[in-house]
Amino acid sequence: MSSVFEGENIPSIIMKLGVPAMLGQLATLIYNLADTYFVSLTKSADQIAAVTLCVPVLLIIMSAACVFGMGGSSVIARQLGEGRKDDSAKCLNFCIYSIIISGIIVLVAGLVVLKPAAHLIGADEGNLGYTCDYLKWIFIGAPFIMLSNGLTHSLRAVGLIKESTIGIAVGNGVNIVLDWIFIVVFHMGTAGAALATSIGFLCASVYYCACLIREERKGNELAVLSPGSFQPTKQMVKNVTAIGIPGALITVMMSVSNIILNNYIGLYGSDAVASYGIAYKIDMFPIMLSVGLSQGIAPLLGFYYGAGREKPLEKAMRLSSIYGMVLGGLFTALFMVFGRSFASIFLYEENLISQTAHFLRLLCFHAPLLGIIHMVTSYFQALGKAGGSLAVTVLRNVVLFIPGVIVLNYFWKLNGVILTQLIVEGILSVICLMMYRISSPKRLMLSKLCKEG
Repeated sequence: MSSVFEGENIPSIIMKLGVPAMLGQLATLIYNLADTYFVSLTKSADQIAAVTLCVPVLLIIMSAACVFGMGGSSVIARQLGEGRKDDSAKCLNFCIYSIIISGIIVLVAGLVVLKPAAHLIGADEGNLGYTCDYLKWIFIGAPFIMLSNGLTHSLRAVGLIKESTIGIAVGNGVNIVLDWIFIVVFHMGTAGAALATSIGFLCASVYYCACLIREERKGNELAVLSPGSFQPTKQMVKNVTAIGIPGALITVMMSVSNIILNNYIGLYGSDAVASYGIAYKIDMFPIMLSVGLSQGIAPLLGFYYGAGREKPLEKAMRLSSIYGMVLGGLFTALFMVFGRSFASIFLYEENLISQTAHFLRLLCFHAPLLGIIHMVTSYFQALGKAGGSLAVTVLRNVVLFIPGVIVLNYFWKLNGVILTQLIVEGILSVICLMMYRISSPKRLMLSKLCKEG
């Protein structure tokens, strides 16, 4: 674990940590697109719309895992930087069992509120049945969805970077194969897509647990899985949830803002929801790769902060942000030129293809800004400064995005709704740069030394 972080070639370390995490996110995106593609073979706008409407719910379930996955990852990385391996092992054990318990709670609660949840996320008479079919299997698979997502973060924090990426690929590979079987062969539609998703996460969870069992048998002192070792202290719970809850709220608020966005797009009919859903899924390429880069680098930032290494921390932030901006710029150019070709992969009706390509061109200009926004958010999370990452999210999803959707819909109708994301993230990227400057590594290190002194 430490050998990965203690090298002097920071660009090389960023590649070693960032690329596997980006590949993991890419695998997740491919399974997402596979869901959409196979559902699109039904040629039903209502079923495509149902899958689009359910995405925020899936993200909220994943966010519950972030309380212990992302929160624990931040704590573990900083403890390892401080040389506290025993505390890191106890923290990992606490996070694993907390995720399992939380997953069971989400399963029961989700099935109880299934139909009201479908109405809340914007389902109408045409797609309500399809939406409920999808949600049912997602809630049943919630414990595995949460465990898989939580362990993805935890394994990176303890140095099992390759295993973290392989687990994502295993889960998504199974999901894609089952998508074909359930949707194309058995004609299960949205229910088949959700069932494939849940089984895929189940397989990933089994793989991750097998990796941890193997590490424990090899004598890895960080992998302590015995239920008897589940002995959380008040301080441990506080440290994990202080980062994890704001981290989870980030995804929850993004999901809520997406639900509101979907409701406004829904005013223009299922065709508009379906077109936006496809455009958004395609636009997820730069989004997910940027998220992967920032999440992959997060343990490195936490390690540097825990070890008191100011200059490497600052350099890692600067280089990662630049890499993210360049990557985003490449996708903007790609979508401007080939937007229509990408839309035609998923759609067959000429009006839907044209509308989707138009939406994609409106969305894609935000891609270079993601390198700044996601890295600054990850920076605050990794250093245990959850207030900073939460502030970025509140600004985006509450202060700027929701009012932006309402106002721009009033003036420019559907085009205004779609443009909200670009305008909001343009403003937010400037704010993020200002926040980073105020909370630079040098200032945070000085503050930390003063507290320790």
